[in-house]
This record gives sequence, C-alpha cells and structure tokens, in this order.
Amino acid sequence: MPQRIYFKVHGKVQGVFFRAFTQKKATAAAITGWCQNTESGKVEGEAQGTEDAIKQFLKDINNGPPHAKVVKLEQEDRDVQNDESQFEIR
Repeated sequence: MPQRIYFKVHGKVQGVFFRAFTQKKATAAAITGWCQNTESGKVEGEAQGTEDAIKQFLKDINNGPPHAKVVKLEQEDRDVQNDESQFEIR
C-alpha cells in the first residue's frame, strides 16, 4: 500500500546538486512526487511509494550527496495522490 510524506531538509543543501540527487534516488526506488528549493535555503518536497521505499529514500536524503551537509530532516504524512507518474524537480 502506498504512502506519501512531506519532507524538509535543513543544512547545506542548495548549490550541491541535492535536488538532482533526490530525484535520482526517488526514481531508482519507484517513488513519485517532487522537490524544490525554498527561499530559506532548505529543500522540501513530497514523496510517494511503498513503506520500504520511503524508509530507504529518507535514509538516502538524510545522508545526501557528497558536498551536502544535512543537519535536520523533517517529515510528516500526507494523503496519497493517484495522478503522478514521476518524481520532478520544481
């Protein structure tokens, strides 16, 4: 059964290919959703997939790409959406 989460990543996550890394990890795990930079220097998004895929995805983005420094990862549940087919960068 799919689940959907909202996430917000704090730290050095802009200008380090974090959104591309996030999209790559999501696509590899068959996760749909989106991510974007915020004006406050964070990356936020929503991700939808199986429980196991979401758990692994959160571990991956908590580690981030090599030049990123994640200091905090927030998440909250959201309602599942049935109209997505990919994970996009906004």
